[in-house]
Amino acid sequence: MSIEDRAKATAKNIEGKMQAAAGEITGDPKDKAEGEAKQAEARATHAKEDVKDSLKRAID
Repeated sequence: MSIEDRAKATAKNIEGKMQAAAGEITGDPKDKAEGEAKQAEARATHAKEDVKDSLKRAID
């Protein structure tokens, strides 16, 4: 399940980057903020998965 979560987080990160870039180009601060929020959520998911992987390796 970890790989699936990472893939979803990567997709959300890409989506966020595109939305933030579009907001920057169009001058829409709402789009830019939402894009940055998606990127932050993706980073948090990756961090959570890193912790889970570390714990799993420590237990094994």
